[in-house]
Amino acid sequence: MTDDKLRYIDRAIQAYYEQNLVSERLTEAILYSVNAGGKRIRPMLLLAVLEAFGHELTMSHYQVAAALEMIHTGSLIHDDLPAMDNDDYRRGRLTNHKQFDEATAILAGDSLFLDPFGLIAQSNLSADIKINLILELANASGSSGMVGGQMLDIEGESAQLSPTALNQIHANKTGQLLTFPFVAAGILAKQSQAVLASLRQAGQLVGMAFQVRDDILDLTASFEELGKTPQKDLAADKATYPSLLGLEQSKTMLDQLLNQAQAIFQTLEEAHSFDQTKVVAFIERLRLNG
Repeated sequence: MTDDKLRYIDRAIQAYYEQNLVSERLTEAILYSVNAGGKRIRPMLLLAVLEAFGHELTMSHYQVAAALEMIHTGSLIHDDLPAMDNDDYRRGRLTNHKQFDEATAILAGDSLFLDPFGLIAQSNLSADIKINLILELANASGSSGMVGGQMLDIEGESAQLSPTALNQIHANKTGQLLTFPFVAAGILAKQSQAVLASLRQAGQLVGMAFQVRDDILDLTASFEELGKTPQKDLAADKATYPSLLGLEQSKTMLDQLLNQAQAIFQTLEEAHSFDQTKVVAFIERLRLNG
C-alpha cells in the first residue's frame, strides 16, 4: 500500500510536467531531483493523517501531497547551491547543479516553488479548500516560513546562537513544511478550528524533532546512511542541537518531542473520529532506533 501511494504521488508530479512542455532541459533537471529517491516523508504524513480521519484517498489528495513534495525538492536544489550549503551530493547522487549547471539548478528550484500552486489549483477540490491550502502552503514555504528560516540560518552562521534562537530558525526552516501536512490533512478533512490547532501543534513538534534527529545523524551517520556529506555542520562550526545541548541531551529532546506529539494524537483519537495507528507508526520511525 505504501508503494502504491508513492507511485500515485510521483505520477501526479510526472503528469503535471507532461503538460505544456516549454523547455525539455528544464523538465529533465526538475525530474532529476524529483526522482532522486526521496522518502516522501511530508506527503506520506499528509496522506496518513487524512486516512486517520477516515477519508478514502483521491487523486486530488495525491495532487496536494505531490505539491508539498515539489516545494521540498525545490528547497533541496537551492540548499545545495554554491551560494548556500555548497553540496556535491544529495540522496546518494550528484546535486542538481553538479549534474546540470548552476543556472539550470536555480531555474529548476524556481519551478518547483511555483508549479505546486498550479497543481493544487487544477485539483478537483472546492474553491474554499483550494484557497485555504494555497494560503497555508505559501505561508509555510515563503518569507514567513521555510525561506525566512533559511535567511535566519544564514545570518546565524557566524554567531553564537542560544537554544531559543536555534529553535526559531528551525521552527521555520524545517518545521513549517513538516507542519503543513498535518494542517492540510485537517483542511481536506473539513475539521474544526480547534482540531486544526491541535494538528498544527503536533506538526510543529514533529518538525522540531525531525531537525534534532537530522543534527544528530549529521554527526553520527555515514555518507551511505545519509546520502549526502556527513559532518558538514561540524566542519563549518555551525550551531546545532548536539553542539549546544550535547549529543545525549539532544537524543532525550528528540524522544520528548515525539512523545508530546503522540499525546496530541491520543487526545484526538479519544475526542474525535481519528485512528492514530498509521500516524503514530510513521512518527515512530523518526526515533533513532525506529
